[in-house]
Amino acid sequence: MNPLPIGPEPRCFALVPCAGSGRRAGTAAPKQYQAVAGQPLVAHTLAALAQVPRLAATLVVLAPDDDQFEAAAPGFAGERGWVARVGGSSRAETVANGLAELQSRGAQPQDWVLVHDAARALIRPGWVDRLIDACAGDEVGGLLALPLADTLKQQTGDQRVAATIDRQGKWAAQTPQMFRLGLLVPALRGAGPLVTDEASAVEALGHQPKLVRGEFENFKLTWPGDFALAGRLLQTRGDLA
Repeated sequence: MNPLPIGPEPRCFALVPCAGSGRRAGTAAPKQYQAVAGQPLVAHTLAALAQVPRLAATLVVLAPDDDQFEAAAPGFAGERGWVARVGGSSRAETVANGLAELQSRGAQPQDWVLVHDAARALIRPGWVDRLIDACAGDEVGGLLALPLADTLKQQTGDQRVAATIDRQGKWAAQTPQMFRLGLLVPALRGAGPLVTDEASAVEALGHQPKLVRGEFENFKLTWPGDFALAGRLLQTRGDLA
């Protein structure tokens, strides 16, 4: 355990839920351990977060029976790299358990928590800094997101078009999502296990999170074809700025 002293200024912690099975990705092992551009997916994610100096620490929340993380991310654990095998049966439960772990390690209600998907492996340190800059003085917090560019279709039960949905003013949520620990804990407690992101839980309390423009590359690797695309992008990019 690495308890931190309580300081006058709110600190920033990253929390990476990494307990999923990745069934939709079609991989033999959990998708966070699938090799992309020569490294496990989660290794790319954590390497980028490690380059954000304003993050006091990054907590990775694993499934209780996870036996692959240390091989996938050797040398991660340390002063700014924390691991807890307290993952739950849903993303919301995994994040809630991670928040309890942060509290046990000295995080305070006024501290910020940046929840980031392990499967958004193309995240860049500069994008994380953009979110921190935009939200550090905000009453609620916010998230990286991208205005929708494609036409949206509502499907019928047999996968035909039922309607075209107006895309104006609609954004696709990304991560990190940045909220104070003291807000996020009750938000997730009240939202239930089916909530799919932290912003939704905060919205359910009547708050309006801030939308901070993200980037197309910050997509969540979900389907089999996503891995080849991510590999090409990682191999052609230079530094992680």
